[in-house]
Amino acid sequence: MELEFVTKALKELGHETRLRLYKCIVRAGHQGIAVGQLQESLAIPGSTLSHHIASLVAADLVHQRREGRTLYCVAQYDTLTGVIDYLQQECCADECED
Repeated sequence: MELEFVTKALKELGHETRLRLYKCIVRAGHQGIAVGQLQESLAIPGSTLSHHIASLVAADLVHQRREGRTLYCVAQYDTLTGVIDYLQQECCADECED
């Protein structure tokens, strides 16, 4: 995973509201969660919620799926795993052995 990609993902997750939003989406699992449910759970105005979701979508952390009139947010677990792997890939590489 490229540094620029990881930087963007971490930047978006560095905002308190987006992090709370993302955690709710991740908890929902692979089926995702309806935008209306997110709005109720987090008590975020619709326009504000849309702005934060758009930021997560732009960072490829979330994708959206429409079923009829309902819009679902689904975590991109591969992206999440890639960011975590990037952060851990050289874990303890410079650690001195005694």
